[in-house]
Amino acid sequence: MSNEAQPTMTALPILPGATLGILGGGQLGRMFTIAARTMGYKVMVLDPDFASPAGQMADVHLQADYTDHGALRQLGAACAAVTTEFENVPAQSLIELANHCRVSPGAAAVAIAQDRSHEKSWLAQNGFATAPFALVYSEGDLDAALAEVGTPALLKVARFGYDGKGQARVTDRDGARAAFAEFGAQPCVLEGFVKLEGELSVVLARDDAGHCATFPVAENRHEQGILDVSIVPARVADSLADAARTMAQDIAGKLAYVGVMAVEFFVVDGRLLVNEIAPRPHNSGHYTLDACVTDQFEQQVRALCGLPLGDTRLLSPVAMVNILGDRWHDGGPHWSALLAHPAIKLHLYGKETARPGRKMGHFNVLDTDVEAALKLAEAMRDAL
Repeated sequence: MSNEAQPTMTALPILPGATLGILGGGQLGRMFTIAARTMGYKVMVLDPDFASPAGQMADVHLQADYTDHGALRQLGAACAAVTTEFENVPAQSLIELANHCRVSPGAAAVAIAQDRSHEKSWLAQNGFATAPFALVYSEGDLDAALAEVGTPALLKVARFGYDGKGQARVTDRDGARAAFAEFGAQPCVLEGFVKLEGELSVVLARDDAGHCATFPVAENRHEQGILDVSIVPARVADSLADAARTMAQDIAGKLAYVGVMAVEFFVVDGRLLVNEIAPRPHNSGHYTLDACVTDQFEQQVRALCGLPLGDTRLLSPVAMVNILGDRWHDGGPHWSALLAHPAIKLHLYGKETARPGRKMGHFNVLDTDVEAALKLAEAMRDAL
């Protein structure tokens, strides 16, 4: 039996007028807050940053740590249901909240996805193909891991790595040892390189009854470990897109997941390898804000509140481009060039400080032809 606390019974559906809570105040929390308030809910955000993007939009911003018991009690008492915008929230905090209100997703699923070693092991145990990997808990594990995985390889910290942070390319034993020491000898995963033909992602929602609604498959390009462009519909065979949606639904089912989640895939030799699971809305799903009947954040509200899942139909081909803090130099970004196009939709996150590699916003380019959307998206990215 799971040691996860059983949630208190909450009458479903939770209707507009109720207060919803979210752990985390970044851009995903901000877009959830906007969706929830548009639908008539009140929102309480728990985040330690006084200038958090979500806190700016919420009815109440609790400025406290995610392990602050008093703040968690206040959140649980005020909210009919609570969700999270990032996977690194302590699972114990979700368990504590579940004693007071509905929590979605649950702590058990988040605990798997927030630790690469747990995630990779869980995927392998449940029959989902991944790139070759080995777990590294100490320097003594490195030799066996290198022998198993081979080189070159990527050494990744098991927890708190994102957007290319907390990972290093290694080509030999000395390099692996140096990287492991640089990461503070914390648990890591050594992943073997694979010859990529492409990268895909599927964002889906799953409700309490096990019903799934998948969004169209996104084709993704990364630069230095950070998502650069998402192209929808993905320019792959229908059979591969169908397989990605089916595999994502199978993962959600085996996790008994309730809420919005994303699964990232590598395409290698025409087949799918699972890269990562994200127990939340996803950067590659931002195209849904302008190109789908229901966007991923409204869907997050619906799943959290026990409402019927929304229609995920694609209304228009679209290319989504991340806007990073690197653009804030030499008088940029140059918004006038981008905003001159009526089919471009700009979304900025309200972050006060721009830093290289920091996600400051994104824009969606809509067109009847996906190649035309991509061409204009790339031109506008450069024009910024």
